[in-house]
Amino acid sequence: MPLVRIDVNQGRSKEDLHRLSQEVHDAILAEYGIPERDYFHILTEHPVGQIFAQDAGLGFERTDGVVMIQIFTQAGRSQEAKQRLFAAVAEKLAGVGIAGEDVFIGYVENTAGDWSFGFGRAQYVTGELAVPRK
Repeated sequence: MPLVRIDVNQGRSKEDLHRLSQEVHDAILAEYGIPERDYFHILTEHPVGQIFAQDAGLGFERTDGVVMIQIFTQAGRSQEAKQRLFAAVAEKLAGVGIAGEDVFIGYVENTAGDWSFGFGRAQYVTGELAVPRK
């Protein structure tokens, strides 16, 4: 059950934002095999000039079309699985016109006890939800 935060500069249509989110979700579905309704995304638009995303010394330039993605999910997936996910997200976003250099992903892992889906309970711990497979 990843929680995904997506930050972009203002200027995309509502439809473009929905498609961007759906493409990221589709990549996660394909690579991690999560249930389709495990869809928890937060999209935030920022005025141009509020997102700073340089190249970390890799020698390329990003545009104002940069997409900053944070994926919060349970620990346990292999580095290879993460690499496949990163590639799948970049490929899906390329399909909607987002250049590879404008796709930035931060991946944050936690444990089953770090999630509450409502009612103030940790449903993975209480047994109300099965802990997802890796």
